[in-house]
Amino acid sequence: MDPHVRDCVRSYTEDWAIVNRKYHKLGTGFNPNTLDKQKERQKGLPKQVFESDEAPDGNSYQDEQDDLKRRSMSIDDTPRGSWACSIFDLKNSLPDALLPNLLDRTPNEEIDHHNEDQRKSSRHKELFALHPAPDEEEPIERLSVPEVPKEHFGQRLLVKCLSLKFEIEIEPIFASLALYDVKEKKKISENFYFDLNSEQMKGMLRPHVPPAAISTLARSAIFSITYPSQDVFLVIKLEKVLQQGDIGECAEPYMIFKESDAAKNKEKLEKLKGQAEQFCQRLGKYRMPFAWTAIHLMNIVSSAGSLERDSTEVEVGTGERKGSWSERRNSSIVGRRSLERTTSGDEACNLSSFRPATLTVTNFFKQEGDRLSDEDLYKFLADMRRPSSVLRRLRPITAQLKIDISPAPENPHYCLTPELLQVKLYPDSRVRPTREILEFPARDVYVPNTTYRNLLYVYPQSLNFANRQGSARNITVKVQFMYGEDPSNAMPVIFGKSSCPEFSKEAYTAVVYHNRSPDFHEEIKIKLPATLTDHHHLLFTFYHVSCQQKQNTPLETPVGYTWIPMLQNGRLKTGQFCLPVSLEKPPQAYSVLSPEVPLPGMKWVDNHKGVFNVEVVAVSSLHTQDPYLDKFFALVHALDEHMFPVRIGDMRIMENNLENELKSSISALNSSQLEPVVRFLHLLLDKLILLVVRPPVIAGQIVNLGQASFEAMASIINRLHKNLDGNQDQHGRNSLLASYIYYVFRLPNTYPNSPSPGPGGLGGSVHYATMARSAVRPASLNLNRSRSLSNSNPDISGTPTSPDDEVRSIIGTKATDRSCNRMSSHTETSSFLQTLTGRLPTKKLFHEELALQWVVCSGSVREAALQQAWFFFELMVKSMVHHLYFADKLDAARKNRFPERFMDDVSALVSTIAGDIVSRFQKDTEMVERLNTSLAFFLNDLLSIMDRGFVFALIKTCYKQVSSKVYSLTNPSNLASLKLDFLRIICSHEHYVTLNLPCSLLTPPASPSPSVSSATSQSSGFSTNVQDQKIANMFELSVPFRQQHYLAGLVLTELAVILDPDAEGLFGLHKKVINMVHNLLSSHDSDPRYADPQVKARVAMLYLPLIGVIMETVPQLYDFTESHNQRGRPSCVAVDDYESEGGSMINQTVAMAIAGTSVPQLTRPSSFLLPSSSGRQHSTFSTESSRSLLICLLWVLKNADESVLQKWFTDLSVLQLNRLLDLLYLCVSCFEYKGKKVFERMNSLTFKKSKDMRAKLEEAILGSIGARQEMVRRSRGQLERSPSGSAFGSQENLRWRKDMTHWRQNTEKLDKSRAEIEHEALIDGNLATEANLIILDTLEIVVQTVSVTESKESILGGVLKVLLHSMACNQSALYLQHCFATQRALVSKFPELLFEEETEQCADLCLRLLRHCSSSVNTIRSHASASLYLLMRQNFEIGNNFARVKMQVTMSLSSLVGTSQNFNEEFLRRSLKTILTYAEEDLELRETTFPDQVQDLVFNLHMILSDTVKMKEHQEDPEMLIDLMYRIAKGYQNSPDLRLTWLQNMAGKHSERSNHAESAQCLVHSAALVAEYLSMLEDRKYLPVGCVTFQNISSNVLEESAVSDDVVSPDEEGICSGKYFTEAGLVGLLEQAAASFSMAGMYEAVNEVYKVLIPIHEANRDAKKLSTIHGKLQEAFSKIVHQDGKRMFGTYFRVGFYGTKFGDLDEQEFVYKEPAITKLAEISHRLEGFYGERFGEDVLEVIKDSNPVDKCKLDPNKAYIQITYVEPYFDTYEMKDRITYFDKNYNLRRFMYCTPFTLDGRAHGDLHEQFKRKTILTTSHAFPYIKTRINVIHKEEIILTPIEVAIEDMQKKTQELAFATHQDPADPKMLQMVLQGSVGTTVNQGPLEVAQVFLAEIPNDPKLFRHHNKLRLCFKDFTKRCEDALRKNKSLIGPDQKEYQRELERNYHRLKEALQPLINRKIPQLYKAVLPVTCHRDSFSRMSLRKMEI
Repeated sequence: MDPHVRDCVRSYTEDWAIVNRKYHKLGTGFNPNTLDKQKERQKGLPKQVFESDEAPDGNSYQDEQDDLKRRSMSIDDTPRGSWACSIFDLKNSLPDALLPNLLDRTPNEEIDHHNEDQRKSSRHKELFALHPAPDEEEPIERLSVPEVPKEHFGQRLLVKCLSLKFEIEIEPIFASLALYDVKEKKKISENFYFDLNSEQMKGMLRPHVPPAAISTLARSAIFSITYPSQDVFLVIKLEKVLQQGDIGECAEPYMIFKESDAAKNKEKLEKLKGQAEQFCQRLGKYRMPFAWTAIHLMNIVSSAGSLERDSTEVEVGTGERKGSWSERRNSSIVGRRSLERTTSGDEACNLSSFRPATLTVTNFFKQEGDRLSDEDLYKFLADMRRPSSVLRRLRPITAQLKIDISPAPENPHYCLTPELLQVKLYPDSRVRPTREILEFPARDVYVPNTTYRNLLYVYPQSLNFANRQGSARNITVKVQFMYGEDPSNAMPVIFGKSSCPEFSKEAYTAVVYHNRSPDFHEEIKIKLPATLTDHHHLLFTFYHVSCQQKQNTPLETPVGYTWIPMLQNGRLKTGQFCLPVSLEKPPQAYSVLSPEVPLPGMKWVDNHKGVFNVEVVAVSSLHTQDPYLDKFFALVHALDEHMFPVRIGDMRIMENNLENELKSSISALNSSQLEPVVRFLHLLLDKLILLVVRPPVIAGQIVNLGQASFEAMASIINRLHKNLDGNQDQHGRNSLLASYIYYVFRLPNTYPNSPSPGPGGLGGSVHYATMARSAVRPASLNLNRSRSLSNSNPDISGTPTSPDDEVRSIIGTKATDRSCNRMSSHTETSSFLQTLTGRLPTKKLFHEELALQWVVCSGSVREAALQQAWFFFELMVKSMVHHLYFADKLDAARKNRFPERFMDDVSALVSTIAGDIVSRFQKDTEMVERLNTSLAFFLNDLLSIMDRGFVFALIKTCYKQVSSKVYSLTNPSNLASLKLDFLRIICSHEHYVTLNLPCSLLTPPASPSPSVSSATSQSSGFSTNVQDQKIANMFELSVPFRQQHYLAGLVLTELAVILDPDAEGLFGLHKKVINMVHNLLSSHDSDPRYADPQVKARVAMLYLPLIGVIMETVPQLYDFTESHNQRGRPSCVAVDDYESEGGSMINQTVAMAIAGTSVPQLTRPSSFLLPSSSGRQHSTFSTESSRSLLICLLWVLKNADESVLQKWFTDLSVLQLNRLLDLLYLCVSCFEYKGKKVFERMNSLTFKKSKDMRAKLEEAILGSIGARQEMVRRSRGQLERSPSGSAFGSQENLRWRKDMTHWRQNTEKLDKSRAEIEHEALIDGNLATEANLIILDTLEIVVQTVSVTESKESILGGVLKVLLHSMACNQSALYLQHCFATQRALVSKFPELLFEEETEQCADLCLRLLRHCSSSVNTIRSHASASLYLLMRQNFEIGNNFARVKMQVTMSLSSLVGTSQNFNEEFLRRSLKTILTYAEEDLELRETTFPDQVQDLVFNLHMILSDTVKMKEHQEDPEMLIDLMYRIAKGYQNSPDLRLTWLQNMAGKHSERSNHAESAQCLVHSAALVAEYLSMLEDRKYLPVGCVTFQNISSNVLEESAVSDDVVSPDEEGICSGKYFTEAGLVGLLEQAAASFSMAGMYEAVNEVYKVLIPIHEANRDAKKLSTIHGKLQEAFSKIVHQDGKRMFGTYFRVGFYGTKFGDLDEQEFVYKEPAITKLAEISHRLEGFYGERFGEDVLEVIKDSNPVDKCKLDPNKAYIQITYVEPYFDTYEMKDRITYFDKNYNLRRFMYCTPFTLDGRAHGDLHEQFKRKTILTTSHAFPYIKTRINVIHKEEIILTPIEVAIEDMQKKTQELAFATHQDPADPKMLQMVLQGSVGTTVNQGPLEVAQVFLAEIPNDPKLFRHHNKLRLCFKDFTKRCEDALRKNKSLIGPDQKEYQRELERNYHRLKEALQPLINRKIPQLYKAVLPVTCHRDSFSRMSLRKMEI
């Protein structure tokens, strides 16, 4: 057998050797905490109970409340003191369960132990299983396992032919199907032959057709389409048996007869049938073309619906596709050229997901005899797509062909390959099979061969016998494949068509009747023999067939011969041929020559011209069909077989010339076509590697081809990389090459005659020197030339008979197995290797040779190797593992595994590559990123096989080079980012923990890093004890720490350096470095090897310095507390303190990090270590990064050894401990449970914070993402994975940054199911609980530390603060119960802490406890009430009263009641009862006053609760609610703390409703109250003197003055002790007030507030505050200027309530203040809606007028509301002070509204009878006040006579005119409007009419003289103003309005003339003495003598 064939076959059948690392899946690259895998690890979580989830949505008590609402609404229903009822309620309620042993005096230690046991039981082991993985693209350390090499398929379609019926059935019809691509003008599949003839029809041919093989009876076929497009057609061609007459005649009957007329045409049909039978008998073996049709495939697929057509997705087969293609198809196989061509056209098409369709084709076109060629077909097809197709006009043959088209199933049964081999799962060989149809892809497909295929297709195209003498008309061509020249030498290798034998020896083409130069459309498929000789050839014989039966004319007459030799110079001959045809049989020995050679004495048609066109196409995995590859393989085989001379092409190569030829053929590989190179990739690389390992012996000399092979490999790999760039993973590894290394590559067998591993090794033959590096010929050079045939198939005994059998014997039995069962499954636990091979020593080791070649290469070769370094690295590693395995060295000590020389080469290689990375990272970014990751993966692999000390040294070398460069750069982030990638990949090693020597003590080790033997067993890994060294070494990145735990040291140092706020330019790397640490920890967390708590503690020890590093970052962490309380994070330590301490935890570290070594050698400029200028702004980390850091911190705290932590805490300074507490405080907020409702809301909003978005964008912009990932993303055609794991829209045409901004919205699945939300809430709840429990554990350790060292008591406040903060957050019942236990223990250990030092905390604690006493969850309640009771008790024990707690609890309850929405008094009542019960059962204190005091307190609290119930009733009625709060606050007039609490509650309520002015007033009142008491407590000049100081801000403030007799003196215990009763408290209140005024737009009031504040700050010399204040003042005043004329404060309405239903509101009138621009309709609608709902809409009536209401006329069963718009009202004298808009809208107490009336009761009448009533209301307080409605306390009325009404009207008109005239800028439209109304044609009741009514004659009543005169003067003024206005208008108008102006002027003159006599008449009496004035309150004096200022 030919050696090349043998090698090919072996390459396709040999077992693969795959290296598996036993624990590889435990490295971080396979971290199970990523999203997809987390679900399993979250199974079985307990459901945590959260009050926020339990709480009803606020509708539960609605029903009971409704009847309450309908009851009377009196505020004073229950007097404040009705003790009786409330005590009755209390006595009858049930307490919660009491905690056992609560009142026992147990020693603190015991309590602590008990608490700890409780806390530690049933905790969740893995913290990270609860924490969602950070959003990352593919983690960089993940290397995907390459795809298994397998046969290529495109998208597969299953076509089933169901039936074919014509109108008449007279003869058999034969059909074929094939796919054509019109655009490419290419047939893209072989033919599928089928026939659907009935048995009867088939019977007509019986004599001509031998029995049919089952494989030819197939009726369904699977087509593969690699490049689906809109241009693909399914073409169906029909043939029939040859008969006399041309096609048209023969088709005629099919076109004219109809099935329906069968009876009518019976005779004709019989006749036709008879003819047909004759033809079948005589001409049955010949065919003629008959008809054809075509189906536009894409129409079918797309109309079959549900085609998910992604317009942008280029169908490359990225494996992203769902459906049936992904598994069987190799991933992308498309080269760059073809990519461009696909995208350019119409959108790509997807065949993977359409609904199966059944088509019925009804029309066929008859074949035109002269248009049979493919060219014609393409024209027809192109034409078919046009609407006005020529074909439409042809008369069709009607028929019915039914076919099914559907996506092919994954693994169809009964399937035959194109070679007719059965595909596995072929249960029964008698079933009609499905044929796989071979694809001829429209463009190149790049997939290596993996199966044996050797087919030849022959296409006779045309023949020209026009110039041939003699009769030759009905021509057919007989095609035969010959292995010799004798006619009997035809081989049975031609595949049969349909219903015939499988193979035959000859094939005939169809006959075109009477045509001397016919076209053919046949496809003849031939199975090529494995080995071809020079005698194999194709023979064509041309026959004339006589159709008519004549006497003694033979059926067929030969009319010509021609042939094609199969081999030419040893290469397969294929392509287009135009052959001459010989008239007579060719002579002897013709087959070696080509017919073009003029043989002597032969006659040729047409003078030896080419007359026969034929095309020959081979589809073969043996023949490369590329001259360069052929030459290379031929030379190698010549060496192999040692056969000289070698014939290649026309050359004969002698042995002495061989070396040069071989070298040149290696370098010429570059010129070969890419497609064959890829197809033969495996073989090619194998051969090149073989040449390296076994240098050939040529002419007795060993020739070293290492360098040449290395160069050739480098260039081939780069070619693949460049041309197949759609085919790479995220690290730029070409998938074809990766799978070659992973599966195919193995060390070649170097001993000549050893039994070959697997079926036939890689080369079992001789003549290779097995030499070491010496150039001496070794003695073992074995020169015999035996060839042993290895026969591995037991079924075949003896030696196979022919090469074909041998091939078959290698391939095995006929069924081919598609499931890629070539991975042999032999696992050795000791080794990492799966293989079936025998163990064979190799001499020249590939990895050594490779390393050597790589180190010594230079120039372009080196560049090429660097570009694809990953390939050589991976080859080297696999070679090393193989070598160890074969040489039995896997168990040898690592130090002795590899020779020194090789290790030197590796070191040199690593070092130069690190140098390349450093020197080129700016120029060749993308290449360096690839190089960097390749190097890291290489070192990671080496850690598994080489001495670790050696590998660490390599890592150190790289690290040193990179680090020193990083520190010299100004903008190091790109290089630093590479360094992180490098480190992250190395740390992803599965034995990372062991490599860090977790157990060694921190004593300087003997060697820099002693190699641990690969201890994977836990016992040896974790045995030694920790002794007490200086504990700090374990917590700081000290030299010993970093020497000992080398990799962990590097990771933490990177973290510290990058997070350091001074690190210039590394900001963009925060997320990256944090993710690295997060990923490591989460991977340890889930690693089964570290599941045991002690082991985990050891692992955590590697990360103790993390705590310190994170503590340093406190100021930069995202402030999660902001959302909670306005106070923000607790600043126990100001930023400046952080600086001043100089960050002692990290300095030495940083210095060392700089060097990247364990000894600090190179430092940054010294300034780096000085504390920087304090108060610097820190850049904040994103939420995501902060959250990741904090979860890492919690993990370390959870898993570290407590005693170690405690020792370390003892060493820390108070400042550092406080910082730690700050961190814990942040953690509480960070991991707070969000609540189910939030998840639901988030779900509806597709909620993703913009912050993360911003972080993503920043990273993109700052470039830490780097070119590699960007490129990868582009090549994958997708952005990163969204959380749900679906890929982004594959929009290759969009550069990714462009759509970075909108990508979130569309990817996250919008609606998560109920269950998913439940699951999310469950996880979040468990995470919150676990995180808080860890915090609690840590707090306990801190407290123990304090108990040990007395000096640290000052930090207890911080501990308490964290505890309280955690109580304030949303917590689970489980956590709270532990939290309360800890709090009780804390108070019992340090009672004076709360009651003397941290008094403010005491208040907070009371508030928290009460809050939880009202919880709906009973366990929370019982714990909270126990805590509260003990708190009182402890307070009592200190000083025999518990005034402090009493006071705080009362205040807390008040503030709870006032602010909490979902507060439930029922639950709180139970808790109060529980507390009473404790007091009754407390035997120890029974004799004291304590129980009574408790009872008092409880009853008092209960009173407050009763008020609350009322407030609940009024929840919906904001005014009523505020009134009630106001009343409660008034009730606390003599308890300043509580009054303050309620004022603040009111302020809160107001701000909620955006009543900022009212809120500000509440705050001003609070401040005044505080000022009153402060001035009693301490006399300081600069403080305000009580509330008098505030009256400029508001006249209402005086009610806060503490002058009544029962004022409490502020010195009493527990009074005025709140945090507000201090100077700072006062300042805070005032600042808040200023802010609220500012929000309300009342900037003048802001100024007044600051007038009080400024003296305080001046006294304190606080320049910073003063500058802020003046800044705010400047803002305020500039706003006053800017907003001039645009300010609006409020609108006022008078609201009167009438009817007993209103309870104590009956007959009350209020002035309501509503937001600015509220219309009467709005407030009316609001009140009507509100009260209508309360009393029923039929009961409520709104009185529509503003007349006085007469109570007697109202229906007593109804409720009436009267609403009137009112305006502020000022006396004349007031107007002097109220100048600005603000003055006129602030401090208002009087309001006015007008009602028109006439004496006879109508509202409106004629001018002379129109009166007007003005009503003036006075309120009890001035607006704005602390509530929005104020009672009316006084009401007066003024009545205007008609003439007075007229005067008012005229004054108003005149004012309007004046305003419009002087407006600046002028407004012509408004001016014209006013003018028109004044001088326009006299309108009804216009000025003229007024004058005529009132001024026509002098009145009789002297009282009216004044009015008459005043009106007269008004008119005078009016006419003057009109004139001014006209003049102004004239100056404004354009030419188009000239006429209008004239008209206006005419009207004005008319008016003026009419008015003239009336205006000029004076009343003589008026110029005498003035009448005596009678009544000073008379309307006369008030209205008429007012001078109107305009």
